This record gives sequence, C-alpha cells and structure tokens, in this order.
Amino acid sequence: MVLFAALTLTSSTLLADCYRSPHPEHGPIRSHSYMDAVRLNLGNKSIWVSGFFQNVGLYGGGVAYTITTGSCIRAILRSNCFHREGHKAPCAYGDSFYMLLFGAVQLFVSQIPDFHNMGWLSILASIMSFSYSSIGFGLGLAKVIGNGMIKGSIGGISTSTASEKVWKVFQALGDIAFAYPYSIILIEIEDTLKSPPPENKTMKKASTIAILITTFFYLCCGCLGYAAFGDETPGNLLTGFGFYKPYWLIDFANACVVLHLIGGYQVYCQPLFAFVERSFAERFPESAFINDSYTVPIPFTLPYKTNLFRLCFRTMYVASTTCVGMLFPYFNQVLGLIGAFSFWPIAIYFPVEMYTVKNKIGAWTGRWVALQSFSIVSLLISLAAFVGSVVGLISKKLS
Repeated sequence: MVLFAALTLTSSTLLADCYRSPHPEHGPIRSHSYMDAVRLNLGNKSIWVSGFFQNVGLYGGGVAYTITTGSCIRAILRSNCFHREGHKAPCAYGDSFYMLLFGAVQLFVSQIPDFHNMGWLSILASIMSFSYSSIGFGLGLAKVIGNGMIKGSIGGISTSTASEKVWKVFQALGDIAFAYPYSIILIEIEDTLKSPPPENKTMKKASTIAILITTFFYLCCGCLGYAAFGDETPGNLLTGFGFYKPYWLIDFANACVVLHLIGGYQVYCQPLFAFVERSFAERFPESAFINDSYTVPIPFTLPYKTNLFRLCFRTMYVASTTCVGMLFPYFNQVLGLIGAFSFWPIAIYFPVEMYTVKNKIGAWTGRWVALQSFSIVSLLISLAAFVGSVVGLISKKLS
C-alpha cells in the first residue's frame, strides 16, 4: 500500500508538470484534459491508446461504484434486520434493485454539464469519505481492544494451496491499484484551478496532502480490520458484517458511503462525457441533435441548458454501467480487475513518457534510466495484479 502511494505520488508530480507547455508554470498552452496533454506531448497516434485505457478506467469506476452502492444499501437493511431478529436471522437481500435505484439517481445527477458545476458535490463527497473512513477506523480499533488480542498472522489469510495464495495476493494488488486512481483525472482537476500560484505547484501540494491522508486511512482500516477479524476479515468492513453494533453507526457509515459514491460516480464519468460530446460536436458540426441547446426553466434557480445528444448519451451510459454492475456484482474482484487494467498505462506509462518528451530527457541518461525503471517495475506489478484479478473474477462467477 505504501508502495502504491509512492508510485501514485511520483506519477502525479510528473503529470502536474504536463498541464502547461512548454514551461510547466508559465507556458501559454494549457491541456484541458488528460488526452489533450497526451496529444500535445506525444502526438495524435498516442491519443487512441491513452483514450482507450482512460475511458475504460473511467467506465469501470462507474461500474465499481454502482456495485458498491448496492452492497451498502443492502448492508443497511441487513443491519436493521439483525438488530430486530438477532445475528443468526437469515436477513437475505439482493443487490440488483438498489443498483437500479442508484442508476435512477445518476440519470438526474449526470445531467450536470461539467466539472466546473460540481463544486458542491465534490465537497459533499469529501465530507462523507472522511466520515465513513473515521467510523471504520474507530470500529476496527474498538474491536481489537474488545478482543483483547490481535488476530491474523504475518503471512496473511490461510489458503488450501500455494497457488490460491498467490492469486489472492495478486488480486489484492489490483484492489490497491484501484484505490489510487488519482492520475486518471488529475489534468481535468488541475484545469479548474486558478493562478497564481502556478497550477502545477497547487496540484502537487494538493496531491501530496490527499495521498498522505488517504494512505493513512487505508492503512488504519486495513490493518485494524485484519487485526480484528483475522482470516474472517470481509472484503468490505462496513458491508461484510464483521461489525454488528452499534447498528445505527453502521447504518450511518454506509449511508455516508452511498452519498460519497453519488458524487464519486460523477468524478469518473464527467471526463468521459466531455470527451464524447466534444468529439461528436467536432465531427458533426451541422447536426442539430448534437449541437442545438434547449433551455429548461427550473423554479428557484437558474434555467438549465441541455441538448438531446447529451440527454440520450448520458442516459444510455448510466444504464449500461448499471446493467454491467448487476451482471458482475463481485466487489473485490471487479475492483481488482479495473485497478490492474488501467493503473500502469494511465498512472505510470503516459505520465513518464510525457514528462520525458516535454523535458527533452536523453536516452540512457541517469534520469531516463530512473524513469524507465520506475515504469517497468510498475508494469510488472500491474500484470501480476491483472492475472490475479481475472482468476478471482472467473472463480467467483463459476462458484
């Protein structure tokens, strides 16, 4: 986990310097998106590859958030059921209906035009994230103290075979990679910043603080969760029912997760929306369906402007992520697969290549060797995580 934090912080630092060109602080040319930065620094041929991995990663993030929301709402219902009926009551609830409910909410929220209109949603998501992380940390600590002992072992959970152990370790790497998706939208976030101070300096400072805080909570929740439950540690502490009491606090934490994911889903999908809508507008400039805007009056607020293409495309997008989530409702396996698939190309390879070209770093110089070694090590980790996640997903689907 510390390794992935270091990898992400390094790549974020490299990527932040690619926002402006040719100078990272005073260059007149700005990249408004990740793919703009790739086009400017690496040329048009690299756009298709980077766009594929970025958009698959963004789409996968939406699917993962849909799955997580369904499990959190189900956990709230189960918690209340256990409180009423006892811990041995069946209390079986499915996920699909609640994923559909989340999709219905996203149909409306997805009509927010762009990142610049999402300030309030980002603040809400941040508050909710801090709230449920603190609750998970506190519950894990209380459970360890209540047990009077530390469960688990240095070797991790027990498995029947050595190969099963290896696959689980590799899948865990994918889960951790998914937990550090920061680079995939860093340029889009940096584009919303005002200067002075220079955007890259503000972004580097924000990245450092954000990664330190998230890593602290990841380590606390992960280590305390394993210390509390050992081999019985659930994949999601708040939905796997390692904790039963206080039930109202479990409910509140899961409600915070749901509210966070409503905003988090938009963070993942807005860059993809912007890319698709801009691409179609450039390709079909005369199309009224794509380019004509309509004003919808809304009581007590400013009129809302939209067009038919945005309405139809975003609706189909939300519907598709909801359907995929319902087909593969496997929390850890899906997260691991998405994280492993997109981490190296988006978070490591393209930032390294852009930084190398932008700063004209010669081949086989000390900096070049260090950057390429950084990229190769990250690739090997991502490949192992991808294989482990595929094996885990297939095993879960067939079981």
